[in-house]
Parts: sequence; structure tokens; C-alpha cells
Amino acid sequence: MSANIPTTALPSGELVPVLGQGTWFMGEDRRKSGQEADALRLGIDLGMTLIDTAEMYASGGAEEVVGEAIAGRRDEVFLVSKVLPSNASRRGTILACERSLKRLRSETIDLYLLHWRGSYALEETIAAFDDLIRAGNIRSWGVSNFDTDDMEEIVALSGGDKVASNQILYNLARRGPEFDLMPWCRARNIPLMAYSPIEQGRLLRNATLAEVAKEYGATPATVALAWVLSHDGVIAIPKSSNPEHLRDNRKAADLKLTAEQLARLDRAFPAPGRKTALEML
Repeated sequence: MSANIPTTALPSGELVPVLGQGTWFMGEDRRKSGQEADALRLGIDLGMTLIDTAEMYASGGAEEVVGEAIAGRRDEVFLVSKVLPSNASRRGTILACERSLKRLRSETIDLYLLHWRGSYALEETIAAFDDLIRAGNIRSWGVSNFDTDDMEEIVALSGGDKVASNQILYNLARRGPEFDLMPWCRARNIPLMAYSPIEQGRLLRNATLAEVAKEYGATPATVALAWVLSHDGVIAIPKSSNPEHLRDNRKAADLKLTAEQLARLDRAFPAPGRKTALEML
């Protein structure tokens, strides 16, 4: 298995791996932080060098785990974190970023996201992102949980066309974004980042998914991830602290589903026929 994972391009042209690592629920039990950091390091070794975290996760605890995991390896990692909407004023965003950098033990965040829309005007948050880029604290910025109308609104604002990614809930059971959000982002070369790409394990009991997995001698999780990765411009960020599961996740980047298998999965998990509101977990 090659350590090289396929990449997709940010609007800047920078290439990032399409399979990374999530950290939601990490850092909640300090007794497990060493194991979690070890898992992230294994993921880096396997080529999953994009690591996604947020100040919300375990109230900064997940960022601390990431900081431990990437110590001495920062140059190998594409680091993503997020600011809470309650902190997303111009001043609040800058202060939140500074706190995150301290927990991450890093001078820079590669991609800094607004976690979801809140009460602060988007213009304020964009201005803060611009300030942070000029200060060298972040390299690029994006959003999370933004539907198509939200994306249209932000790109129409001054500086809003610099949005580099949109992180959303997307998996076999949550295909709503395919109707309009995915085509909209693809047309503008804005990658989507799929969180909970195996629906926190709830997908794995599906019979069709199990059948396809058996044909490859793979796990249902590997196939579910491979399905997400079969879509251009989509990055998957599964979270795992289990070394065996990490290796199964990694195999998804090398697994190519056939047209017949994709059609079977389409029948088991139908594509949307109309616009639906973007879902969140």
C-alpha cells in the first residue's frame, strides 16, 4: 500500500490529501490522550496528513491532543481548526485563533474555518481572517456547515471569494448536498470536507454495504469511505483512535468501486431528487 494518497486542490492551487483524520470526541478523557496522539501519528505515517480539529472539541482538549501528536512533525501536516460562531467577531476570532495556536503548539493553522453561522456578521469574521493571514497565524480560511445560499452570500461579500473549503456532513446516508451544494462548490473549485463520513458507524450494518465489502475482502467502513472519495473535490476526515480501524480507513484511498457496485449503493442509499436543507450533527 502506497503512502501516497490522492490529492485535491484548494482554490489557491495547493494540493491536500483527500483522506485525512478527524478529532471530534478526542481529548475528552485525558487518560486516553496518549493513545489518541499515537493514533494520529500512525495516521500521519500512513499518509493521512490532513488533520481536522476545532476549539469546540472537548473545549480545546482535542487541539491539545493534536499538538502532542504533531510535535516535531508540524511540517508533515496540513492543519485545520475552527472558530466557534460565538467567538467569531473580528476581535473574538483573533483571540480564539491565538488560543488554538497555543494548544496546537504551532505558529500557523493551514486552514481556519468558521464552525457554523452565528450572530456575528460574516463581514466581521472575514475581516478577522484577513488580519490573521497578514499576521501569519493562518494560511487560508473557509467555512463549515454552510448551505448553498450561505455560500452564495459569503462569496458576494468583500474578500469572501477567498473561501477555500466548506466542511459539511456528507456520507451515504446524508446525500442532500449532491443536489445543489456539491455542484455549486465544484464549479468554483471549492473542495468539500466530509465530516462523519461513515455516520459515526451507523452505516456499517447496511446489508448492501456489507455485500460490496465482502467482494473486496474489506470492511464496510472502508467501502463507505471509498464511496465518499469517489466524488471529485471531496475530502473525508474519519476519526479513529483504533490502529486497525485507521489502517482500514487508509485502504479506502486505494479502493476503486465499480460502476455496478456504485449503482447498487445508489439503490440502497438513493440520491436526492430535490433540494433539502443541509443537515448537521
